[in-house]
Amino acid sequence: MRICFYAPLKPLGHPTPSGDLIIATGLYDFLISRGHQVLIASTLRSRWIYLKPWRYPEIFKERIHTAKRIKQFSPDLWLTYHCYYKSPDLLGPAICKKFHIPYCIFQGIYSTKQRRRLKGKIGFYLNRYALLQAVQLFTNREVDLKNLQRIIPKEKISYIRPGIFPESFCFDTSARESMRELWQIQDEPVILSAAMFRPDVKTQGLTWMIKALTKLVRDNIPFKLVIAGDGCKREALMKLAEEFLPDRVVFAGKIAREKMYQFYSGGDFFIFPGIRESLGMVFLEAQSCNLPIIAFDNGGIPEVVRQNETAFLTTPFDEESFCRAVKQLLQNTRQRNTMGQAAAAFIRTRHNLNTNYLSFEKILMSHV
Repeated sequence: MRICFYAPLKPLGHPTPSGDLIIATGLYDFLISRGHQVLIASTLRSRWIYLKPWRYPEIFKERIHTAKRIKQFSPDLWLTYHCYYKSPDLLGPAICKKFHIPYCIFQGIYSTKQRRRLKGKIGFYLNRYALLQAVQLFTNREVDLKNLQRIIPKEKISYIRPGIFPESFCFDTSARESMRELWQIQDEPVILSAAMFRPDVKTQGLTWMIKALTKLVRDNIPFKLVIAGDGCKREALMKLAEEFLPDRVVFAGKIAREKMYQFYSGGDFFIFPGIRESLGMVFLEAQSCNLPIIAFDNGGIPEVVRQNETAFLTTPFDEESFCRAVKQLLQNTRQRNTMGQAAAAFIRTRHNLNTNYLSFEKILMSHV
């Protein structure tokens, strides 16, 4: 197939890492690996663009330039990744209608509460229009599937399980040794966590977690916490860690995604609250590297773990249950190993994109 690919929220190659960018890149790479010709239709980022009237001429110019590229490329279909009220697709519907190209969306989101909010109202209707123009929608979240079915016929929506390419995230014995030597770990169990240190729920989650773990310090339970990530809140988090978990926390810095398997290999299990986490790629990656998970039972996290088999999900902000789960894994090596092996198998059977995207590809091809 000849496919036009567009990511209005964050174009491929954007310097700021995120789960959305990982998924978009994975989709693009999968299609290329299957022999399809994929054209990046545009790099226009539409996030909140409708609230910036001075950028309206840019939208119309981009439509003209994109139409010229489309005419030369002569695509079989158009695929937009992730459009919602903050970043509606302002290019695909009009261009596809003009050239009679099938219009498809992967991860379209429909949230009716935005039409009652002044800031999101325009974006809501622009996004709703795009959703209604699509001949096929794909979603990797059950809540989005349910919401889309309120306005889109069921036969036009397909649920594709979220996942990763597990061959990129395998446990490595030599990496485990080198990581623990780098972190100066002796015999203590190693708890891992990872997030961008942004001034949002990521830092809020890390802050809550660090404070909660003081319960284990008071019980004299040995452990080291190693956190991967970086951002503007780094200094604040380091000060917090020194105050609440002195000599217990190692900040590993920002680690390239292709080297994260080494980081995961160095730990014994992975924890991160994941406040209102829509999906959480780190939970998939960590499990793939034989790590059990401890997180909040909220958002999309329950879709990517198996409760009591590969993970312990606790009530959000319940320090007692969260620390009880951490303590249990710290003190039970056999359970850690059993859950870790189950986690790796779970990813490879249920959340393996090499398999899951085959059904996506088959449905996509049916519209050509």
